[in-house]
Amino acid sequence: MTQTNARDLWVSWEQYHDLIEQLAVLLGQADFKFNHLVCLARGGLRIGDVLSRVFNVPLAILATSSYRAGAGTEQGALNIAPSLTSTGGALAGKVLLVDDLADSGATFAGVLPYLRQAYPEITEIQTAVLWHKAGSAVKPDFVVSALAGNPWIHQPFEAYDTLGIAKLTEKWHLKHQK
Repeated sequence: MTQTNARDLWVSWEQYHDLIEQLAVLLGQADFKFNHLVCLARGGLRIGDVLSRVFNVPLAILATSSYRAGAGTEQGALNIAPSLTSTGGALAGKVLLVDDLADSGATFAGVLPYLRQAYPEITEIQTAVLWHKAGSAVKPDFVVSALAGNPWIHQPFEAYDTLGIAKLTEKWHLKHQK
């Protein structure tokens, strides 16, 4: 990962995938054996997909959103979808809740009580992230990279936020003309 200054951390696809694999190894070495995996969309989707495959556990998806203003760089009120989707049945037992990062901690602080109330059969929830920022009010149970500061993390898929379909179509049209 390349931190060009105290405010920015740039992550390549290779580094991103390495972090996900490191999280899987960390979870595999832990005493916590989860029977349900919930990823928070959008940031936790790719991570949840990989962990679901590695641990052979059904993936549940809960959509949340708080970074909408300022082209996705300004945090606002947390919105939690009224339900989650899963092919693994109702959440019960031990649940691993996955997101990409703990920034302010607001997402985990809002989602944890929501899950406990909506799914009373849950006996334990533990949390996992790739990055934990110093300014987060919540410390996840499993962290790959604890950051001393609060840099903006530029993840590789963020290129799609501003690409748009017109630019993508042009890119592929030009490639096929060669």
